Amino acid sequence: MRKITFKIGLLQSTLFCLGLYGQNSDSIKTTKIDEVVVTAYGVKKEKKALGYSFQDVKGQTLVDAKETNVTNALVGKVAGLQVIKGGFGPASSSKINLRGLNSFKGDNQPLIVVDGVPLSNNLGTKPKQNDGYYNNDFWNPDLDMGNGLSDINPDDIESVSVLKGGAASALYGSRGGNGVILITTKSGKRKGGLGITYSTSLGFETIFMKPDMQHSFAQGSNGVANPPNDPNGTTSSWGPAFAGSDMTVYDNLKSFFKTGINSQHTLSFQENLGEGSSLYTSANYLHDNSQIPNSKYERFNFMAKMNSTFGANKRWTSEMKAQYISTKANNRPSGGSGDGNYYPRILLMPQNIDINDYREGQMQNGVNSRWITSNGINPYWSAYNSLNSDKKDRFLLNGYLKYQFNDWLSADVRLGTDFYSLNADAKVWTGSSRKNSYGTSEEKFYENNYITSLTAKKDNLFGKWGGSLSVYGQMMESRTKAIYFSTQNLIIPNVFSVDNTSDLAAVATNEVDFRKKINSVFAAAEINYDGYWYINATARNDWSSTLNIENRSYFYPSISTSLVLTEMLNKLNGTTSKILTFAKLRAAYAVTGNSLNPYELYNTYTLSTDPNGHIILSRKKILYNSNLQAEKLKTFEVGADLKFFNKVSLDVSYFNNNATGQLIDLPMNPLSGYEQAKISSGGLHNSGIEVVLNTDIFKKENFIWNINANFSKLKSIIDKIDGTVSKYPLAGFDNVGIFAEVGRPYGAIYGTKFLRVEDVNSPYYGKLIVDQNGLPQATPDQHYLGDQSPKALFGFTNSFVIKNFGLSFLIDGRIGGEFFSATQSALQRVGLAEDTAPGGRRDNIVLDAVVQGGSGYTANTKEITQQDYWTAVTTGNLGITEQNIYDATNIRLRNVQLSYNFPKSIFEKLALQSAKVAFTANNVWMIYSKAKGVDPESVFAINSNAVGFENLAFPTTRSYLFTITLGF
Repeated sequence: MRKITFKIGLLQSTLFCLGLYGQNSDSIKTTKIDEVVVTAYGVKKEKKALGYSFQDVKGQTLVDAKETNVTNALVGKVAGLQVIKGGFGPASSSKINLRGLNSFKGDNQPLIVVDGVPLSNNLGTKPKQNDGYYNNDFWNPDLDMGNGLSDINPDDIESVSVLKGGAASALYGSRGGNGVILITTKSGKRKGGLGITYSTSLGFETIFMKPDMQHSFAQGSNGVANPPNDPNGTTSSWGPAFAGSDMTVYDNLKSFFKTGINSQHTLSFQENLGEGSSLYTSANYLHDNSQIPNSKYERFNFMAKMNSTFGANKRWTSEMKAQYISTKANNRPSGGSGDGNYYPRILLMPQNIDINDYREGQMQNGVNSRWITSNGINPYWSAYNSLNSDKKDRFLLNGYLKYQFNDWLSADVRLGTDFYSLNADAKVWTGSSRKNSYGTSEEKFYENNYITSLTAKKDNLFGKWGGSLSVYGQMMESRTKAIYFSTQNLIIPNVFSVDNTSDLAAVATNEVDFRKKINSVFAAAEINYDGYWYINATARNDWSSTLNIENRSYFYPSISTSLVLTEMLNKLNGTTSKILTFAKLRAAYAVTGNSLNPYELYNTYTLSTDPNGHIILSRKKILYNSNLQAEKLKTFEVGADLKFFNKVSLDVSYFNNNATGQLIDLPMNPLSGYEQAKISSGGLHNSGIEVVLNTDIFKKENFIWNINANFSKLKSIIDKIDGTVSKYPLAGFDNVGIFAEVGRPYGAIYGTKFLRVEDVNSPYYGKLIVDQNGLPQATPDQHYLGDQSPKALFGFTNSFVIKNFGLSFLIDGRIGGEFFSATQSALQRVGLAEDTAPGGRRDNIVLDAVVQGGSGYTANTKEITQQDYWTAVTTGNLGITEQNIYDATNIRLRNVQLSYNFPKSIFEKLALQSAKVAFTANNVWMIYSKAKGVDPESVFAINSNAVGFENLAFPTTRSYLFTITLGF
């Protein structure tokens, strides 16, 4: 056994292992039927040999989508893949989920791997304590800092491979428990001319959806207008009708949100430098000046990648890659219902008041806020005086070296690091009821991976049997170190320094230091018979630093098989078919899982001081258990790949995933001294079907029509929590709770209902029970109202090529699931929701209800106003929950692309080799939705698993982009 020492930067590690990788260069064919794809750890295989579902997305497809965050470009393109979006501007996070959520507490995201090296894809808010707690407070949550994948430039991507099943991702162990997304970046290729490509795009963004609102009634209460210029008057819209008055209806959302401008420039060079060497370099600059005033996002990407084969008989292969990414964000919008989120003050503003009247003089630092009410905060003032900024510098470095011993044996080693530093500031100037405050933070992260492998592969081991064996060793270590300072007691106003505080004890300091290591050995073996029957098996053992010595070793096996029926029949008896030109059956079983986060094993104390300076040791809120083991996820999958007439491809899959041993924080009796206990218990299973269809409806020299469609159906059920506990809280906001509950789908939504007659034997069964004033009432406890899990997802892409013109459009949708909208509740409370003025009128009503008395129920006869009704419905922070549970089903025209490639003949005497112009539109049309103008894709706390809650999210956007691409 050989000792190998690697050193990157200041980090040094020692690895004891053998590495294995090799392949016979003649063993992989590249015909259409024997398509070659990239699988786990960059291994290229014939697609027919795979015993699991596999989908890939070409890089050009992601480029053409023209999304600022490349994560969003995957929507509707992969069966079973759901993208959950944050609702806070162009720099907000997007979360990927494959085949449902498998963990109660984990982030449930697939592992992102770029050129064989994992990429950190942390999203949403940042944990500011070592207990991993995220601040998703209902009133004042932390900022959404974006997700890691959004740093990647789509122009650098060659292809994306999506590994959904456990057998596909089992080689990645615990980190691949939720699937793996493999990104392969471009390499240098010989192109005509100089090999230089320049692309530039200019885009415009506007509001895509606005909540359904009434435009018939003005500011006031009980039909009476506010006294003119009354600073203490109501800001509700229960006043007089616009009709018959001289008042004007103003669209304040349209006035406040400007047209956003997005520009992007990409310059790339790729060339084959000579025999065996190629180079690809690129630089990209993106500037997104959001529709949100004073909010913008910038990203600069640089990449250089060189591939070489060298030495005697070209036995050596190397790849070196360096990526640098710099991102800057100014004034990310804040969420929540507190003063930090100024969107509610625009949304809920009476429509007889013009927000432009409050614009002048509010966009300078330190001015006094001037608003409708004396204690209100002007949203223009907030946009220019409640500021934040952050800058991230990120490096992705990758080195690969392979030696081919002979035609069946080779070895390689790969080193990779993902490193970034993030600096952020937040300032609130004087001039409003908010405190003059300052906060600053610095975060550093790295993850280093060392991977080595040795592979033996031969097609004709004996007779018609072939096989391969690959043995791997890997070491991973990561560290996140951050420090946060903030103060709300500045001595000298608007001098933003932590030292400028009247009370140093009031300076909030939080330090985070997460460290984690995983050492692994694993292997993959394949046997095949005559090129039509394949059996693949993998085995991996991980040792995780986050588990104790006795439990830190855990084992993940998988096995899969594929049988190519058409080749088998052809080789056995010469049978072929012109109808069914390809048919493959496949099956797979695997075990994967998740380990603990750092520092969740042992009970420790927190050190602090009291106001008198005495040292205090306090216990943390969670009771830890050092004997916990890793979660287990057992997956089973069967499917068929069919091709008809050599042009219609159909891929059908059935999967069943069972997750056990959930690592959860179970609520405890506070009298125990702890609020929660960390346990390993509980289970859930997800099952479903996936269908992928691809066909060229028509294919001639000057006309091609292609259809690509995918559909997935998901069923999610919680099997167990722990003992007598049947509900586990995922998140809670006021009287709305989202739970994992035994016997229900993942993300059961609980809340109050309208009080009704529950006695099935009563003649009034089902009727509302109102109070003595005829007003609706809420139940005193929570009830099940729906669940957040989608029942089905689909995407449907039509692509046309007519001579030099190209046209494509994508329709995608989500079927089923529910969500709660706090936006609608807020609109109802102030009288702006469309429901508060049915048909543009506010007639008094008598509810079809009963009044409960001592002798039973009597029919309700009390007449009430619309204001009385909606005030009762929206009592409290979120009102009666049942009122604002909405079906999350939505179908939209997601993307439209129109392009024109100029004929090459016009460039014969020019340095220009090619030219293309394109128009792209995103979020074009909401075809179907019952959410009353709230986009069902808007999520409040994206880094939690409670994604069925929307809380005053900024409007989603529609974008139009024009692109010119020139090749030299």
